[in-house]
Amino acid sequence: MAGPKVCVVGSSNLDMNSYVDRFPVPGETVHGRRFTTGYGGKGANQAVTAARLGGSVTLVTRIGRDLFGRDMVGHFRREGIDTRHVTTTDETATGVAVITVDAAGRNHIVVTPGANGALTVRDVEEARPAIGAAGVLVCQQEVPRETNLAAMRIAHRAGVPVVFNPAPAGDALPDEMYPLCTVLCPNEHEAALLTGRPAGSRAEAETAAAAFLARGVGSVVITLGERGCLLATADQVLALPAPVVEAVDTTGAGDAFVGSLAFFLARGDDLAEAAWRATRIAAVSVRFPGTQTSFPRAADLPPDVLR
Repeated sequence: MAGPKVCVVGSSNLDMNSYVDRFPVPGETVHGRRFTTGYGGKGANQAVTAARLGGSVTLVTRIGRDLFGRDMVGHFRREGIDTRHVTTTDETATGVAVITVDAAGRNHIVVTPGANGALTVRDVEEARPAIGAAGVLVCQQEVPRETNLAAMRIAHRAGVPVVFNPAPAGDALPDEMYPLCTVLCPNEHEAALLTGRPAGSRAEAETAAAAFLARGVGSVVITLGERGCLLATADQVLALPAPVVEAVDTTGAGDAFVGSLAFFLARGDDLAEAAWRATRIAAVSVRFPGTQTSFPRAADLPPDVLR
């Protein structure tokens, strides 16, 4: 039986992970303790999370016609993701992310978009049936903005809820984008950049959330790392704490949250319930190294998270 339908429009990268005792300062070289490669990109990460929870997931993404890209398609298929809208380009290589993780589990990430920058409005138009049939559409900011807007417009017209993760945050979002967001899901740093005000404390996060609601979004979920998340709608503001865990690697935790949130919303959970469950799953992911390698499968989770 098919699970909740989630369509993700977004990026796919090869992750290159170096583990160090501490981050180097500018001009310094430090020795790494370990090096690994893995699959990443915010779009792919969120798609894999939803698929591992039991979702019926379609990914709309672009890869290079290279070894990394060919390997990635096989990986998506093994994860049970529909790859009909995974397209290739000869113009540039598959996207990569260079990730450094210190002994405290914190990370520095440099992303080279590559083929992700070649995902076009036409690619999204060709995926219109998949978007329209989804229970939730998920977008982020590692593909061109006009591509995201095209996908969000299609979903909005079809009555499909949109979860928009404005990561990585850069320039201000166009005014049109906010009303297309059923759920805007930034972290505290992205919320601060987009509103021009701090969002670290609960009071600051509430103020940032109110600013987003005033711009027309349906609801806001601001993730706060080890402190959980803050949910805000026109009717309520709710703080959801995260379980206390020992973090090994926080890379990808935000994507685990967004992918989980989309899965539970597509399943029919209300926003507060979906956000609570997503917080639990993100907390599981930080206990393990890597990005997608840290994302749990449904069978790995306590029964109360999925029931």
